[in-house]
Amino acid sequence: MLRHSFTRCARLPRASRVLDLVASLSTTTAQKAAANRAVIFTDAGNPAEVLRVQSYDPPSSPLADSVKVRFRLSPINPSDINVVQGVYPATPMKMQFGGDEANVGGNEGLAEVLEVGSAVKGLKRGDWVISAKPQVGTWSSLRTLRAEDVIKLPAESLSEVNPPTAYNMLHEFVQLKEGDWVLQNGANSAVGQAVIQIAARKGIKTINFVRNRPDIDHLMSQLVQLGATHVFTYDALSDKSLAKHVKQWTSDNPIRLMLNCVSGPDTTAMTRLLGDNAHIVSYGAMSKKPLSLPTSLFIFKNLCAQGFWQSRWYQQHSRQEREDLMKTLADFKLKEPEHEILDLSAEPSDEAATQRLRHVLLKMEQGFGKKVLLRLG
Repeated sequence: MLRHSFTRCARLPRASRVLDLVASLSTTTAQKAAANRAVIFTDAGNPAEVLRVQSYDPPSSPLADSVKVRFRLSPINPSDINVVQGVYPATPMKMQFGGDEANVGGNEGLAEVLEVGSAVKGLKRGDWVISAKPQVGTWSSLRTLRAEDVIKLPAESLSEVNPPTAYNMLHEFVQLKEGDWVLQNGANSAVGQAVIQIAARKGIKTINFVRNRPDIDHLMSQLVQLGATHVFTYDALSDKSLAKHVKQWTSDNPIRLMLNCVSGPDTTAMTRLLGDNAHIVSYGAMSKKPLSLPTSLFIFKNLCAQGFWQSRWYQQHSRQEREDLMKTLADFKLKEPEHEILDLSAEPSDEAATQRLRHVLLKMEQGFGKKVLLRLG
């Protein structure tokens, strides 16, 4: 039987601001000093085996063009895991720890400005920022970064997870209008959930695919509440009636945009649901399998296959454009994905913090847990 959800949801109330969360997790000055830590690795490999927590001395005052920040919350993303495994085309940031050099994990994170260099304009102590430069080692507490490499967040947008990837993929490739359709896999990911919400706010309909799991009904219900038009498991792709249903739903507006973070055979099967002149935009490959596309789609349907990397977008746009994007996202007032905080700042030793981290990483390998946000100080 074809399994799907039809219900559209009303606009959801906004989740509580991360500022309140940080305040609730606040520690004494002495505890903060003891918790100046980073998650590091020397050699690529299984994250649950090679990652470890290491204390380090706080950086000195920033240079004239730099700012000192404290990363408050930093997500553990699939791409971060791939970097540690050595299978992602990015070079992790390196730091010195007691004379030895090691890689510091983390590509995204929410940071508070603690000190500003004498020549820095537009930033002040207490501002909240994210990094615009890839692989700056956000799995750390105190850091010094160049001011041009951070993006100031408007206070009203303060959030554990910011959705620029989702917004840009919905706007950079196809001019979508109300009533149009978007097809995506990995719909329960942070990006996937942001896509659903942004699309729903703009009157754009979504067809979403997720992996089957024990709590699949609960997950489907959650995505529908966020604004998903239809939700399926990949098992539905073997149902011959699926394409017929999709064709009926999209008869007036054939699907012209597909967002892919999985790749592999299921993604190939999804492409048969696309209309003419469609774009498939890939921003990940969680299956670790290649994206294989039938030649007939290019010849007879004029399919266009492209990739998207938010870090490249940051490199190609000015600081003002980056900040304008964050202001635009603030207006959507998106609900953050369900998540858990892994607070390693108060662990009595680096060894204890490492053991706790590795325990969580082992659970994450199963792939069905909540989003994990690191707190190191």
